[in-house]
Amino acid sequence: MDIVVALVFPAAVLFSADRLLLWLESRGHVRWRRKGRRRLSDEPTVRLDSMLSDHTRR
Repeated sequence: MDIVVALVFPAAVLFSADRLLLWLESRGHVRWRRKGRRRLSDEPTVRLDSMLSDHTRR
C-alpha cells in the first residue's frame, strides 16, 4: 500500500502543477505548453537600443 501512495502522490502533484500552469497561461501570466516559447530573435530591440544610447534629454 505504501508503494502505491509513493507513486500516486508525485503523479498527483505533477498533474496539479500542470493544470495550475495551464490556468495561469490562459490568464496571460506565463507561457507554458500551448503557446510555446517566444522567439527572442523576433522580438523588437528598439527599446533596448534607446536605453543604451548616450543621448541626454534636455
